[in-house]
Amino acid sequence: MTDHGHIASRHRAPANLDGVPDPPPKQTPLEQMGGMTGLVYMALPIVAFVLANSAFGLVPAICTAVGVSLAISVARLIRKESLQPALSGLFGVAVASFVAWKTGSAKGFFLTGIWSNIALTLVFLVSVLVRRPLAGIVWGALNGTGTAWLHDKPSRRAYDIATLTLTAVFAARSIVWQYLYEDDRTGWLAAMRILMGYPLLALALLTVLWAGRLSAKRLKVPAHRQSADRV
Repeated sequence: MTDHGHIASRHRAPANLDGVPDPPPKQTPLEQMGGMTGLVYMALPIVAFVLANSAFGLVPAICTAVGVSLAISVARLIRKESLQPALSGLFGVAVASFVAWKTGSAKGFFLTGIWSNIALTLVFLVSVLVRRPLAGIVWGALNGTGTAWLHDKPSRRAYDIATLTLTAVFAARSIVWQYLYEDDRTGWLAAMRILMGYPLLALALLTVLWAGRLSAKRLKVPAHRQSADRV
């Protein structure tokens, strides 16, 4: 075999006994959010905003936060990384900055986060009450598995648990951030925004992953064996 053949063989995906390449390993929730690099990218505009506000005031802080988000987007583009997380972060920072500018207060930068988590708490809780847990709906849409799990009681129960876990995360964020907002603790508000952001969400998404795998195994069982569990 030539050197080119050796090189090509090293880059081929590993194959199973049938000669079919094995699928790539599934990413963890944290990896899907960009890993530790994604956490740093998420935290930088918030830290930059707080530091600039302390040193120079609100308007320079807004400009600094937006500038850092733009720089992150450019850096990801140059490194040929996915732009979706960066653009989502840039949009979030832009909206938060606009609210801070309109309210004339640095703590206004965190209002959109509080509002969105209150809304998510209510939406996810209602989805469980109407027996359409959103964790399962979203998971089925992303994985192309649809909503067949709705007719399998253990699957729906698992997605209920996953949805309620996410509801608890959104509710905890809302309560803690609202308390710090009303107490004018902008520094602590920034710290808790980071700590209760992606890390806490990644832990909650583990329950969605568990529910998805449980449901996938359930739906592979022949229908006559599931009849006792169907609604």
